[in-house]
Amino acid sequence: MFVLNVIGKGVSPDAFAVLATARPSVLAAGFACDIPVEGRAALLAARAMAGDAPWDINLVAPQNRRKQLLIADMDSTIINVECLDELADMAGLKPQIAAITERAMRGELEFEAALKERVSMLKGLHLEALVRTYDERVRLNPGAKSLLATMRAHGAHTMLVSGGFGFFTRRVAAAAGFHEERGNILLDDGTHLTGAVAEPILGREAKLQALEDGAKALGITLAQTLAVGDGANDLAMIGAAGLHGGLGVAYHAKPVVAEAAGASIAHNDLTALLYLQGYSDSEIIAA
Repeated sequence: MFVLNVIGKGVSPDAFAVLATARPSVLAAGFACDIPVEGRAALLAARAMAGDAPWDINLVAPQNRRKQLLIADMDSTIINVECLDELADMAGLKPQIAAITERAMRGELEFEAALKERVSMLKGLHLEALVRTYDERVRLNPGAKSLLATMRAHGAHTMLVSGGFGFFTRRVAAAAGFHEERGNILLDDGTHLTGAVAEPILGREAKLQALEDGAKALGITLAQTLAVGDGANDLAMIGAAGLHGGLGVAYHAKPVVAEAAGASIAHNDLTALLYLQGYSDSEIIAA
């Protein structure tokens, strides 16, 4: 037995009645519903039935739906931009650096080497650029605060884990409501960036380690975790969560991530992660 979770404007369980094995549950009227189905074939059938409708349709197990650990990527997941690319814009180097970022996120370049290359290009950038980037460019993605507030209200622990930089993860974690954060450290001489990043670099394997560390600290299994991200360096944590019965979610992700993840959100905001866990509108905290 599985649950077909459907999210999007105009969604009605009646559209998938032929697939249902029991009474559907409406999570948000005209927007999100759960439909009990027999097996995995229902997912392909439902997506075919939806056609081009901008709905996110995923198959989830009914057990352990409400996760006790959320681990989330930052750039282009919890926030609207890639911070390194915006820093590059301050230095007049955005096209060059953004091109490397895109390739790394698609899995075409090794993350650590790509990060070092991009940071080296920012040598001499004044630290004021970090402040300006956060103040002028960084915004929480829609639904971020509701996601964090709702999961925390139901006892979940939340971690922001980024291949980006601590200067931003600290501020974003506080703004969104994460319990803790991890990020890389940009080195500086007190006034300017030196063009180096502290090692060891937090990349794909470090994100996986954060997931495992978080679960161990809480005394839970990976089946009780939700990992979400959009780039190739999120694949290990997303894969591990999904493989062990948790939720590994690709969020408006690069193709390599969307294809590998057990669940994918391509059309809706971050509150979709709550509907995936079976939360209804009456339980979601508006923030």
